[in-house]
Amino acid sequence: MMSERQRPRFAVCLAAYNGMAYIVEQVESILLQKNVDIQIFISVDQSTDGTEDRLAEWSLSEPRLTLLPFSLRFGGAGPNFYRLLREVDLTGFDYLSFADQDDLWHLEKLWRAHCLMTAQNAKGYSSNFTAFWSSGQSRVVNKAWPQRSWDFLFESAGPGCTYVLHSSLAKPLQQLVRNADKSLLRIDYHDWLTYAFARANNYSWVIDDWSSMQYRQHANNQIGVNAGWRSFLLRVRKILNGYGFEQSLLIAELINASTLPVVRHGLRGGRLGYLWLAFRAKQCRRKRIDQIWFFISCVLLALIKPAVKGIA
Repeated sequence: MMSERQRPRFAVCLAAYNGMAYIVEQVESILLQKNVDIQIFISVDQSTDGTEDRLAEWSLSEPRLTLLPFSLRFGGAGPNFYRLLREVDLTGFDYLSFADQDDLWHLEKLWRAHCLMTAQNAKGYSSNFTAFWSSGQSRVVNKAWPQRSWDFLFESAGPGCTYVLHSSLAKPLQQLVRNADKSLLRIDYHDWLTYAFARANNYSWVIDDWSSMQYRQHANNQIGVNAGWRSFLLRVRKILNGYGFEQSLLIAELINASTLPVVRHGLRGGRLGYLWLAFRAKQCRRKRIDQIWFFISCVLLALIKPAVKGIA
């Protein structure tokens, strides 16, 4: 049997906002993780449903809950996770993991990540997940497509709630966030930034084909699974108005990846740059259908050439 001293230690960073409907189930599924020691650090975006009071009461009897000071307003999951990255003390932890407030974790989620990362000497981990709805519908979402040369500048490695970072990756990422100026808040997706930072700095990353958690889908999801025509059309509109490439450039600048050919010749190449990217779609997205849509989007962008906001 593994001794207490040998058990890997995880700092679980959970961002919450008006989470009373589901947060108790989620936290309980984290507290029940097998073969690991955990400390859950929770940052609550100023809420109106009693989330702060419920967690404050719970923390009195559960020493594995650490609550960051309340009464701050972030206005989105990204800034809330950046706050966690800045303020959580990672000393003594082997891993950092992100958590949303409304999912359900497989009881071996963290242990499997530890075992797979150890076996493959990986510093970053993400996985497939099972999307589920209140209607009873569910489906496994596959994110374990082969990684590509530049995929990290155009997509994340999956939802951040599946991420596990070894301390040797988590601490430099934390330093990046602590040193960043206000442009950090223009990057909407902490998980995309995390994956990009890891890959750009040659930290090995594994995407597990095992479903590590149940990813709850409901009306208040800030970012849900890409299911249905409404969700699909929303993403297409973001691509065609230049939003996606704007985010790519912001990330590239923050992680010092601006000298990569994909940035110099592609993202900063104007109309010809979009065409340059179109013919390198296989290097920019992992999934085959996403490569096709990336190619089509780049060709369309070459025709309409939207202004990329706020990027010199």
